[in-house]
This record gives sequence, structure tokens and C-alpha cells, in this order.
Amino acid sequence: MPRVAFYPGSFDPVTNGHIEVAERACRLADKLVVAIGTHPGKTPLFSVEDRREMLEETLGLVVRKSGGAFEATTFDGLVVDAARAAGSSVIIRGVRDGADFDYEMQMAGMNAELAPDVTTVLLPPSAAVRSISATFVRQIAAMGGDISAFAPPSVVARLNTRFAR
Repeated sequence: MPRVAFYPGSFDPVTNGHIEVAERACRLADKLVVAIGTHPGKTPLFSVEDRREMLEETLGLVVRKSGGAFEATTFDGLVVDAARAAGSSVIIRGVRDGADFDYEMQMAGMNAELAPDVTTVLLPPSAAVRSISATFVRQIAAMGGDISAFAPPSVVARLNTRFAR
């Protein structure tokens, strides 16, 4: 039976940090299901369709190059329910710093109460991408800054088009 890892997030947009977490997750599973969380209270910069395309162009390529299977999907309920529906008992989360760690530990604890059969694995990124956040990438792009060090070229192109002046 293939090992399936479930990597949820907003991915608005995909960053080099997301790519590194996906690369590390590939070492733990045969298949990586990357799930775009959709929440009615949030207004993302990119549509679900755009984010799915970005995931295919970036994370999908990385996962397949490593020999793993890849799937991009969406979810709008509890992450543990979405992980189970994807056939996974492992949730992958990236942690950049202490604030992320504290938040993710609380989330992991709540998820463990809701679904004891689902394990959260926290993956720290390297120092090279640790400071990258999708929020910062969007803000820098909106102000005309160079984001080429923070996101893959196809994502940079999408952001530059979105914020063309």
C-alpha cells in the first residue's frame, strides 16, 4: 500500500519554501497530496484554478522528478477529514520559526484529538528559504519589488502580470 502524505495550505502563491517542504515530504511518502484550503472568510489573490495550476507547474514537477505520485486537490472542511478522504494518515506542515512552531503544535494537538489515527509531521525549511512567506511575497510583488529569489519563475511571472502597472 503506498504511503500518502497530505500537505494542506493556501498556496497563494506557491513559494520556494513550499517547494522545499514538498521535496522533504517526498522522502517520507510515495504520494504527496497537496490540498488548497478554501475558506469563505478569506479572499485569496489567485483563484483556486490558478493555484492548482501553479501547484502542478511547481510542486507537481518536483514530486514527479523524485519518483513520487502527485495530486493537487481542494478542501473546505477539517484538515483531518480531508487527509483521511485522500487516503492519508500523515499531515505535512512546514515550520519556519518559533511562532509557526507554537501555532502548528496547537493545531497538531487539536487534530490529534479529532483524529488520533492522523499524525502531523512538522518539517523545518533550510535557512535559505526560512524567511519566505506567501504574504510577504504578495506584498513585495504588489509594491513592484523583485521576488525572483522567493518563488519559482512561473509564479513570479504570474505575480508580475497580476501587479503590472
